[in-house]
Amino acid sequence: MDCPLCSDSADNIIWHDALCRIIVVDDPDYPGFCRVIWNAHVAEMTDLPQVDRQHLLNVVMATEEALRATMRPTKINLASLGNMVPHLHWHVIPRFADDRHFPEPIWGTSQRAGQRRLPPAPVELKTHVERVLLARSTA
Repeated sequence: MDCPLCSDSADNIIWHDALCRIIVVDDPDYPGFCRVIWNAHVAEMTDLPQVDRQHLLNVVMATEEALRATMRPTKINLASLGNMVPHLHWHVIPRFADDRHFPEPIWGTSQRAGQRRLPPAPVELKTHVERVLLARSTA
């Protein structure tokens, strides 16, 4: 099997545990764009037991919260497509009213040149994600 998401390369990983990892996507038009990738090769959320589904969604929500705290975007887009790569992963994308595609999806028709922004520091994102996950585990 030749799946690009099965690779556990350390490239751009900002957080990980035994089940999943968060990577930062290197996209200058969408700084802060993250993927939450399930480590095992499965295609759909329903391939996971309920406890693993909840864990993955907790990590996705922690990623969203971290991006909202560090970037203050207009909106966060969440997507789990898998049409091109049928390996369970979520896109967590900070969106701004002046980005290239807003209000279209980032894969849609470009609307403008777009305002460039700096991404948050990976250590800052990791710290926020860990704080949110810790708070949820002790709640």
